[in-house]
Formats: sequence, structure tokens, C-alpha cells
Amino acid sequence: MTQPTLSLRILAVEDLSPDQAAREHTALAVEIAGHDAAYYREDAPLISDADYDALRRRYEAIEARFPGLVGADSLSKTVGAAPVEKFGKVTHQVPMLSLANAFTDTEVEEFVARVKRFLGLDEQDEVAFTSEPKIDGLSCSLRYVNGRLTVAATRGDGSEGEDVTANVRTIAEIPDLITGPDVPEIIDVRGEVYMAVADFEALNARQEAAGEKVFANPRNAAAGSLRQLDSAVTAARPLKFFAYAWGEATTLPADTQMGMVETFARWGFPTNPLTVVVSSARALVAHYHGIEACRATLGYDIDGVVYKVNALDLQRRLGFVSRSPRWAIAHKFPAQQAMTLLEEIEIQVGRTGALTPVAKLAPITVGGVVVSSATLHNEDEIARKDIRIGDTVVVQRAGDVIPQVVRVVEERRPAGAVPYVFPTLCPACGSHAVREVDTKTGKMDAVRRCTGGLICPAQMVERLRHFVSRNAFDIEGLGEKQVHALYEWGLIKSPADIFTLEARNAASLQRLENRDGWGKTSVANLFTAIEGRRRVAVDRFVFALGIRHVGETNAKRLMRHFGTTAALEQVALAAQVPGEAHPKGNAAWQELIAIDGIGDVVAEAVIEFFAEPNNREVVTALLTHVTPQPMETVAAASPVSGKTVVFTGALEKMTRDEAKAMAERLGAKVAGSVSAKTDLVVAGPGAGSKLEKAQSLGVKVITEDEWFELVG
Repeated sequence: MTQPTLSLRILAVEDLSPDQAAREHTALAVEIAGHDAAYYREDAPLISDADYDALRRRYEAIEARFPGLVGADSLSKTVGAAPVEKFGKVTHQVPMLSLANAFTDTEVEEFVARVKRFLGLDEQDEVAFTSEPKIDGLSCSLRYVNGRLTVAATRGDGSEGEDVTANVRTIAEIPDLITGPDVPEIIDVRGEVYMAVADFEALNARQEAAGEKVFANPRNAAAGSLRQLDSAVTAARPLKFFAYAWGEATTLPADTQMGMVETFARWGFPTNPLTVVVSSARALVAHYHGIEACRATLGYDIDGVVYKVNALDLQRRLGFVSRSPRWAIAHKFPAQQAMTLLEEIEIQVGRTGALTPVAKLAPITVGGVVVSSATLHNEDEIARKDIRIGDTVVVQRAGDVIPQVVRVVEERRPAGAVPYVFPTLCPACGSHAVREVDTKTGKMDAVRRCTGGLICPAQMVERLRHFVSRNAFDIEGLGEKQVHALYEWGLIKSPADIFTLEARNAASLQRLENRDGWGKTSVANLFTAIEGRRRVAVDRFVFALGIRHVGETNAKRLMRHFGTTAALEQVALAAQVPGEAHPKGNAAWQELIAIDGIGDVVAEAVIEFFAEPNNREVVTALLTHVTPQPMETVAAASPVSGKTVVFTGALEKMTRDEAKAMAERLGAKVAGSVSAKTDLVVAGPGAGSKLEKAQSLGVKVITEDEWFELVG
């Protein structure tokens, strides 16, 4: 088995060779993008703000040392993450950028000095700055046209955000109409949606009492509440808002940052009363430490203080660099730490099978919050820090997100403490837990995952939801709520149970139609829907199994080659080599990776899935109730065979899924984004950025009608 390589981060950036820098730059980009998606899209950060900031600083330091690594897609030029698909998208006419960070008083002094140098001022010249608390919430842009709120959007990736207008209208503090002689025809009022700490605690108490999900912190609660598909849920959540910035504006009613904040207050927006104007780096730092001292009494979470040049004409002169304005910076608070005893290491199994180690601690107060558990991230972190049960450890609440163990106090280590051995079997179901190896870098995945997805209780609800989802078995009447209920009642524990539900229900003393939330009609409709899925396309069958890395496209690729699940299973079993977790040489392995689009990672995932006896048993049980159908024949001689096609905009004669299926039947590859490799873009009304990119790259663009003419 390939051993994990040591992180290059033990080397100072200036000691990296060009090759080492390029490899680490690529690895950091993948890691940071993953954390951006978890934070901005899923409202579920995986690491602390401090750790994230450290990754960003390292990434930017490498780019500064090796400027040739800076490309058009560099993360130093991007903000946030792409909008979540379930919401409509809103293009920001003025991008919502992020701020550069300062972590020491000296860095604040350097920021002020840079501003003066850029403006050609002497050191003794004064420049006024605003200083305001940095609210830990969700950034939001509110567009007012003729004083009326018309659109509200999240930051998204800075250029394009999620349309949350209906939800924002439920926030009492945000006015639907602003009036006055100085209200511009168009203005985007920007600020932060947040939740007060007391409201957060009350919400979590209600959630827990109702058996619902509790939130990790007020920021996650605010973000999760604002990004609800049902605005009634948002209306029931105690969200608040602070206004402090703006985007597009036809006119501005003030010529200073503070003047604009005061105007917002006059228009009826909440603004932060701790915002002040000062004229020196010393005054900025003093205000920062004053806010830091009263932080615990504010009633809402902040993670620093933001400084902005006050005069708007100077802001315009200073402009922007990369993804941040030159005229503003965020002075972040240091991590809050305490010392306590690590009593146990508990392994939690997530809904995707990830094994996450959690430190169970003797309760300790850190930054005003009682902490009894902390993340240990993964097994490499445990080994790197040599964390052992019984150790005295330093615990940190960095950025007030997820408590973490920073280091071990080795001089307090008890005699007999032994290194922790991470389990290789899932504690929830006993299946093998494996770490994948990136074949390109040779680096082992940091996360160990359970391979028993179809029988693992920790993953079962998520796996069942996937199994019945639209692009898998597509069973109408089995949504998230119904799957949860049927699982909790013990009626469905595996996919095969779905197809025996009707017979078991008929023989049961407690019939499903007599349970809360069900009735004769809904149950009859459910059984009809289940019956209609006893015959399903074989690629949908394989996709529904939830094999890691096998999405819709890879399921199609595999089943166009193998035809049946039995053939796929036979090759996957033959590809195994006793004693080797990652086989590379035998004929079965070669057959798998020879399939166009199937590489080492997918092949290993398929092999690992069928290597687990529990998974094979589940598939066998399922096949006694379901008959997979052969895939539709691909038209090899069609006009679009072998071409890469992108659909964008509103299609009027077919759904997006129908368009994709049609193109694939005709031998085309359907992509989700436009690149130089795209052959054809089919654009309907409302096509936006994809159409623009196609035009800039010279990719052929046709209408939906022209598509039908082309394919006959």
C-alpha cells in the first residue's frame, strides 16, 4: 500500500523548490475549494476560521514567491463558492468581494502605511478610517428600485449569488420600502444576516425538543435559516440584519463611508452602534482591543473588526487588488484557548461514511462557552500531534466555529499512555474503512471511509434517500421526510425492504395508512409508485447503489461496457489482489480502467464496494425484487455523436433531463460547463454566463429549434 507523503508545509515557502511549490499549490487549491464549498454552500465548515486563514495565507505566499503559478482560475482571484443549484441565481452588478485579513497590530500599522504610500501622502498626514465589528453571519445584497425591495441575494461566488428574496422579506428588520429625497433610483444595500446568541440558544432548544437538527453556532443557524426553500421556515427563525455597505447605486447620498452608514440608519436599516471614525493606526488598534474586551457581552457573534478608508473618493483612487479592496481590511481576533483533559477519542461516522475522530474532554470554558468535545480532524492529525487518551491538551475555539485540539502538553502526559490506533473497521457496522490514494499525486486521502454504505446504520438514511432520488429509482412519494419516518419505524432498513413493504404492511397489525402523516390514498399511491420501479434501467440501478465516485455519467459508462450488474461484480471481484488494497496489474483491473472516462479512482471505488460482502448481499437481495433493463442503444452515426454539448437557459420543448438523455442517446457527451473542448452550446431564453463564455471562446451556439433540426 502506498504510504502517505509528508506535507510540504513543514518547509518554509522560501525553501520550496519550484516543483514542490507547484505540487503544494495544486493541493492547497483543492483543499481550500473544498472548504469554501462546505462553508458557503453547505453552511457546515469542516475546519476553524484560523486554520482556513492559515491555508489561504500559505497559498497566497506561494503565489507571491512563484508568480508563474498564478492563473486565471487562481483562488487568490475568487470569492466564496458557486451558488447552490436549488436556488435561482442573481448576478451582482457590482461584485461582492472579500477582505484581506490582518492578525496582528503590526499588520494594521502596515495596512495604514500602504494606504498612505499609495495615495502619495507623508507618514504624518492623517487619513480617516471607519472601524466596525465584523459580524459572523451571512453576507446579503438587497436591491431597491425606486425605494422598493425587488431582489435579495447571497454573496455566492462574488459574481453570482442565490436568490433569497422571499426569505429576506420575512426578516422584520429589513424594510420593504425606503423613502426620502435622497433615495437613489437603484441601490444595492449590503450587510450581514445574523442570529443573536440568545435567539440561537432558544432555537436549538426548540430543535432538540422536536427531535430536529441542532445548529453548531449562530452563523450556521442564520445561513441555514436564510437558505430555506420554504420561506415559512425562515419566517419562524429570529434573523437580524446589519447594513454596512452597498453595491450598484445610481447616485450616492453621502461622500463618506460613515455618511453612508448614517444614511442607511435614516432609511430604517439597523446599523452597528459600535462603528466609529478614527484617524490613525493607533486609534484603530485601540478600538479593536476595546471591542475585543466587550465581545462576550455583545449578544451576537463577531470574529474581528473591519477598517475602511472613510472618504469615498479615496476609496475609488485606491481601488482593488485581486479579490479584495485596497481600502479595507479585516483585523481578525486570535483563537481563544484553554487547557483540559482528553478523556476519550470517539469515532463518529458521517452520512457519507467518513470516520471523524472527536475528542471527548473534561468540560472547560473557552471564550465564554463550555466545551466538552473538539474535532481532531482525521487520523493524520492525531498522529502528527501524537494525541493520546489521557493527555492534557490545549483546546481552541478559533473563529468561534468548531473547537479543536491545538497541541498536547507533553510534560503532563501520564505514564503508560500509548499512541492512538485509528480503527480500520467502521464502528457503526463493522465494514472495512479505507483511505483512497490519489493516483496522480500518490497522496492518501485524509479521510477514512466506511465501505458498507448499504448496510451501515450511520449512512443508511442518506443512502436510502439517494436510492429513491430522481436520477436513481425515482420513487414518487418517498421524499426525505418519508424515508426518515419509515427508517425510524423500522419499516425500511435496506433498499430491498422498499419492495417488500406492501406485503409486510398488509400482514401488520399497525398499518402504514393509520400512522400520523399517512392515509389510504397516499399509501396506495406509494405502493403503485414502488411497483412501477421493479423494472429500471441498469445504469440507474448502479447509480442508485451509491458507489463512491460513481455518479450518473460513470454508471452509464460502466454499464454500456458490462451490460449487467453480474458482469460488473465479477470483474470487480477478479480485480482484487489478496493483501493489496489498490491493485494495479491484473487483467480485470486493466479492463476497468480501459473504459473511456473510468480512471484509477473510480475503478478502486467499484472494487472496494464489491469487496465488501455486506454490499454484495444487499445487491443480491435487491435483484430478487428488481429486474434491471438494458440501456438504450447509442446512435453511433448521429450528427452529434462524439461531440461535447452544453445546454443553458430555459428549454421550452423539453426538460433539462430530457435534453440530456436525448443527447446521450445520440452519442453526445453532455457537460455542465463551457470550455475550449465544448463543441456545441444549445441556448434557450435567459442564457447567461455560459452563453457569454461560449461566444468568447468561439464555440458554436444554436437555439433549441435548431437543435431539433440538427438531430432530426
